Parts: sequence; structure tokens; C-alpha cells
Amino acid sequence: MDKVTLIASAAMGIESIVAQEVKDLGFENVQTFNGRVEFDGRIEDIPKANIWLRCADRVFLKMGEFEAFTFEQLFENVKKLKWNEILPEDGEFPVSWVSSVNSKLYSKSDIQRITKKAIVEKMKEKYKKDYFSEDGATYKIKVQGNKDKFIAMIDTSGEGLHKRGYRAEINQAPMKETLAAALVKISRWKGGELSLLDPMCGTGTIPIEAAMIARNIAPGSNRKFASEEWDIIEKNIWIDVRDEAYSCEDHEKEVRIYGSDIDEEAIEMAKRNAVLAGIEDDILFEKKHLLEIESPSEYGSIITNPPYGERLLDDKSVNKLYGILGDICRMRLPKWSYYVITSYELFERAFEKKSTKNRKLYNGGIKCYLYQYFGARPPKKNI
Repeated sequence: MDKVTLIASAAMGIESIVAQEVKDLGFENVQTFNGRVEFDGRIEDIPKANIWLRCADRVFLKMGEFEAFTFEQLFENVKKLKWNEILPEDGEFPVSWVSSVNSKLYSKSDIQRITKKAIVEKMKEKYKKDYFSEDGATYKIKVQGNKDKFIAMIDTSGEGLHKRGYRAEINQAPMKETLAAALVKISRWKGGELSLLDPMCGTGTIPIEAAMIARNIAPGSNRKFASEEWDIIEKNIWIDVRDEAYSCEDHEKEVRIYGSDIDEEAIEMAKRNAVLAGIEDDILFEKKHLLEIESPSEYGSIITNPPYGERLLDDKSVNKLYGILGDICRMRLPKWSYYVITSYELFERAFEKKSTKNRKLYNGGIKCYLYQYFGARPPKKNI
């Protein structure tokens, strides 16, 4: 299989951010759909996609796409796919995830059973045996159906790509690293002279992801992936991609990042997470009440995920908190840009300012909006 289609799954609302990441990595024929981005590549590109994509949830190898209105059609279409070119004789290939929306075939257990049977039949053709031990590398299979059209794919990542390896400890209501990175990407903050502040940083996910972006640290360079055990990808390719990633890190750029929170335990966790991420020198974490926030510089960006929903018990507390945040932004950080993600529908009223624009996102399955307030740009320096 010289040419393959890869799929980067994505949280709803950040598909375009993932698509741009894919393009920036040099992939072609990039197509965006709800919850996923498809692009052309080769088997040898699987390490690159996994190690470098910041905002995608997982990378899948697309095996095929087809219509199926009956289980017989499902069986025949699955069997036609080139499973025997990917799965080894001892490979473990569970059909581990099935979805079916607005389709005539709606029984997930039946779809799972028939897909597995069809793959086994395809394997029998190549290996000339009736039983497969499945005690080798893992190839988890996902089948996604929508309006009678099905996509069959294999998970190349294993654990989700948000598992960077640095967040050993989390506190209440954590944000995934992939979404935190997307917020930074949306803000277009890249380091340099512009400061970045998260005044309600919890265990530091947004500041840490920002530092990794500024330093161009590949998010997957220090973790393992399911496809590293696949014999169709040479081990030296993984080594080469990681070596190249390390060589691309930028440790010269000026980086000014500040994270604070009223919770001292969360701040201590954030400091430990920053050490694990290798960017502890780039972030100043402090225990600080929101009312104590002062501007560290004339220009910069606030990117924050303040308490909301289950994290605060009543609307009165929410309104008070967001009102304080609005006052601090306007009075102490007048030239800054602000990016606030929340599920609270009346945020702009509480903040007392209409956003420049907003974007619907999903944080852990909760519908949120990213309210964006664009600040002044620093004057260009005369060279």
C-alpha cells in the first residue's frame, strides 16, 4: 500500500485547526469533515502524524468507505478491504469502537460481530488457517456509520494524542491538552515579546501547551504509540522522526508565560507538570487571587478556562467571577487580547463586553464558546 488515507480525529469545533496542522506538516489532499480531517500519506507517514499533531485526538489508517443497507452488504464490503496487507498473522484486531447514526444498520453489537467475521474471512484467504491466536501487536478497529455510509479504520495512536506524558497529576475538571493547544493556536500567540497569561490556570495545561508551541516541541516525541509495534513500519523511521523533532526545537526564542490560580495545590501540580514537560523555565506559576492580577507587560494575550458549570454551584458566583475578570481585563490589561472558553451562555453580559467573535467548541463533551476579544497590536520596531 504505497499511498494511504490517514484520518486525524478532532473535537467538534477545531477541525479547521487540525486541518491547518496537517497542511503545515506537508500532507496533501486535506479534507475536513465533522469530527475528522482526512489526508493522503504513506504508511511511513504514520510516525510523523502521531508525533507532531497537537490538536487531533487520534490518527487512524483509513481502510475503506462504503454504503451498507443490510448486514450482508456490510460483510461483503468489509471483506473487500485490504486487511491482509496490514494485519499480520498473529495481530490482535479487536473491533473496539462502533458508531451508527441515522443508518438502517443500528445494532452496534451486530456491526461489531459481522465486521470481525468479515476480517477473519479475509485473513483466512492469505494465511490459509481457520484460527488466529491474536497474541501479537494490537490493531484496534473502528467502524463509523452515518446515513448508511460506513468508514472502517485502524487506530494507529493507542492512547489518545492528548496523553503527552507530562501531566502526571490533574485536578478537578481538567482540559485536554489537545484542546488547550487549539486555544493557543486560535489566539495565534507564538511567543516572542508578547506575554501570555492564564489567571485561572489550574494544573497549568494552557501555559504548558503554549510553551511547547513557542519552543516548537513535538507533543508526541516522548511517548509511545500502538503502531510502533507494527511490523509494516520500520523501527528506524520512528527513531528518525523523533531525532528530527528534537533538532527542530527552538530554545533561543524569548518566551513570557504566566500562570496563576487561587488553589495552591493546583499550582504545585502545575509546576511539577512543567518540569515533566521540560519547559519549567518558561512559565512563572504563582498562587494568586484573580483580584491580585497585574499586567506583566503592555501587550499580550489572556487564554483561560475559568470555572463554570459543575465547577461553580450557582449563577450568582459565576456572574461575580466573570464580572471581576472583565473589570481586570479592561482596567489592568487594556491593550491585551482575551480568549475565554466557557459553557455559560450569559458570559458576555457578566463580562460586560461583547466579544469580537466567538467560536463553538466542545470541552469534554460539554458545549462551550470561546469568546475572543482582540486587543491592540504592539508597534512595529524600526530595523
